[in-house]
Amino acid sequence: MYEQTTAAGEATSQERRDGTQNDVRLLGHVIRCDGARATLAAEVSPDDGNATTDQWVVGRMISINLGSTRTVGLVYEIAKTTPEWHEEANNPIEISIELVGEVRDVTPGAPPIFDRGITRYPHIGAIAHRIRARDLKAIYDLAGRQSVNVGTLSQDETIDANIAIQDTLTRHFAVVGTTGVGKSTAVTILLRRAIEARPELRVLVFDPHNEFGPSLGDVAFRIDAETLDLPFWMFRLEEFAEVLFRGREIDMDEVEILRDIIPMAKQHYRTPGAGLMRRGGGSGDALTADTPVPYRMVDLLKLLDERMGALDAKSDRPVFRALKARIESAIVDPRYKFMFGSRMIEDTIHETIGKIFRLPHNGKQITCFEMAGMPSEIVNAVCSVLARLAFDLTLWSEGKMELLVLCEEAHRYMPADAKLGFAPTRHALSRIAKEGRKYGCYLGVVTQRPGELDSTILSQCSTVFAMRLANEKDQAIIRSAIADSSASTLAFLSSMGQREAIAFGEGVSTTMRLKFVKLRRDELPGHQDTGGEKTKREVDLVAVVNRLRNVPDPKSFAAAQGSFLETPVPPVTPGAPYAPRPAAPAAKEPEAQATAPTPRAFGFGSR
Repeated sequence: MYEQTTAAGEATSQERRDGTQNDVRLLGHVIRCDGARATLAAEVSPDDGNATTDQWVVGRMISINLGSTRTVGLVYEIAKTTPEWHEEANNPIEISIELVGEVRDVTPGAPPIFDRGITRYPHIGAIAHRIRARDLKAIYDLAGRQSVNVGTLSQDETIDANIAIQDTLTRHFAVVGTTGVGKSTAVTILLRRAIEARPELRVLVFDPHNEFGPSLGDVAFRIDAETLDLPFWMFRLEEFAEVLFRGREIDMDEVEILRDIIPMAKQHYRTPGAGLMRRGGGSGDALTADTPVPYRMVDLLKLLDERMGALDAKSDRPVFRALKARIESAIVDPRYKFMFGSRMIEDTIHETIGKIFRLPHNGKQITCFEMAGMPSEIVNAVCSVLARLAFDLTLWSEGKMELLVLCEEAHRYMPADAKLGFAPTRHALSRIAKEGRKYGCYLGVVTQRPGELDSTILSQCSTVFAMRLANEKDQAIIRSAIADSSASTLAFLSSMGQREAIAFGEGVSTTMRLKFVKLRRDELPGHQDTGGEKTKREVDLVAVVNRLRNVPDPKSFAAAQGSFLETPVPPVTPGAPYAPRPAAPAAKEPEAQATAPTPRAFGFGSR
């Protein structure tokens, strides 16, 4: 057994091998070192079976004995020194390693300490061998930071893989990987561990495939196109225009008309005694097209009619007619009932915010916003509203609330090409990435194409979980984000197994290759407990065709929608008072009432 002597003269054993193993067969020696990497020489014996070859495996950590310290290296390449292989004789091999750091024993009997960087470089002939388990634990020790377990080390599945959950959340994180590698499973694990460690954390998940709700059912509140209530008056002008134009090129003349008349409709809702044509007047001066104050679409349409009637040139009227047609089309479209339902003219901002952002959460801290059933042309606008509200909510709560916004398929909202995507959504999420951590609003990014994601957003993610990536461009993006001293780790990105990931950044002590825990079938994202009924289901062709033709279900739509145009619009005399139509009583969700915040508390009245 090898022993080294410390400077104080105390013998310190650095041997990690089983006493029954042959000294020669499991040892290598340093034959080259350039400061960042080293090369080892070893032999593989035919009598050894797999004992030696199992130790020299790409991706494993090894230890180099330097007396009072052990230099830790990562194996990234193995080669035989000659091109032939001998079945009956020893085969010399070379192992290329990347130097990671040093492990040293500070106090006898106490756990060893790991430090990044190298203070003593391996000398020629230094002994290298398999790293012992206690040194491996020291490498990934989080030094007292709040940690959660997400799996095991790929090198040694008896050792837990822990991450610093506070640093992972507060400094943003990203999960990247190609389709089918377990990316959504990893996200599910991270979310569960996060809310277990931080019970007051709220999470808003942008779920384009409706896959997280089933796996997080006991802790998640699910909102979809049928259950979402997001009043049209909470949309800013550019978001509202995106809804009206449905992804087509926006006519700026029509937008300017809206910019002028929406504040007038809002003021009339606030002061019904004033005529529709009047502007200004006390508190109404602060109203803009972006102020989240209720108004009625019937008032907006009357203003359009009046403006058209006051035009001298008939050539200007087509712009007003086109805008009016867009508004009327959106109002009667059953897919937009979450915006234009009969209750959407009421001041329900407290209920809306409480429901979406779980105030109070009542045991369900996660909101899964399921977008699969929502018209694709308005998904961007809705995500923009929710991301903007998330930032404002944490900003004006003055540190009393922590909120994580998780974006699945983030490259859809924040593409690398600034000409693609929806600018307000990109701006809202970029604001969270750049400023959110100061106020308690955090960002989680999930994507299978990091090369198509805005590099500014990815650079703000201080912890990255990189799963298998086959695309060279995507691999290059991740390589540019990782520390140079761990660059060789990413050589495995294209060949990692299911549930495997390389974690690096603030959430781990050093770059770590891990395997996420295996979930039960009912906990997997996208799992639907259909039992044996799936094969017995029949396709309702009539319902499918009705949806293709945009025909609403007569029962559910009539109950939820109501019509903004069902009451005849009386002529309006300038300066005459106008009595508003009484609002329908609101059916409030009980759990969202208890601690409903006031609008002034979040600064909505002045922003």
